[in-house]
Amino acid sequence: MKVYQKTHVGKVRKNNEDSLLVAEPNIFVAADGMGGAAAGEIASGMLIDTVKNFLSTIPEPLDENILSKAILKANAEILREAKKNPQLRGMGTTATILHLNKDQAYYAHLGDSRLYRLRNSALKQMTIDHSYVELLVALGELTPEQARIHPMKNLLTQAVGVTEEIEIDAGNFKVESGDIFLLCTDGLTNMIDDSQIEKILMNAQKDPAEDLINAALEEGGHDNITAIVIGC
Repeated sequence: MKVYQKTHVGKVRKNNEDSLLVAEPNIFVAADGMGGAAAGEIASGMLIDTVKNFLSTIPEPLDENILSKAILKANAEILREAKKNPQLRGMGTTATILHLNKDQAYYAHLGDSRLYRLRNSALKQMTIDHSYVELLVALGELTPEQARIHPMKNLLTQAVGVTEEIEIDAGNFKVESGDIFLLCTDGLTNMIDDSQIEKILMNAQKDPAEDLINAALEEGGHDNITAIVIGC
């Protein structure tokens, strides 16, 4: 199973608040931090470190409940750090975790980073964005296309490290031969749509993560961009 990973600051921002983890062969995390000054970097970095350290103490098999516990632990750690340091108050991060174990995939998720699966040439988003516009889509007040360009598309309804009470989305599904997985931050999905992502994953010749990021940069690269591709 091949794994490709890349993160890029983009063309607008001065610092990269995204963080990622590839703990081969089977744990992958994408996180997009938020907050003033360097707080976003700190939050996403803390999320990665906490998840890595927590999961390293848990014997396999892991499942979605254990992945959720890792996010809960990171939530508590980030809140604790923000209380100690007033300059960090308000920081938070998204979290999307994927664990692959033989023919089974497990995931846990909070925020608007995403997990995708490409199967039989069809791309499917496996996570649901915790965002204001996603709520409007669910209510039928916006189409997915309208949501991509909505002025409030970056407003999250949930994130790690912002409140004590969080509702993590988690689940599992069977892995089939030929499946390709993508974890990414919204710096990618705000720049290129699912049809473009699907095409790049299907036609990548060398490094699909780099191809995805280059495509987002060509469209403006307005945010930090992170992509992890597994199985291509």
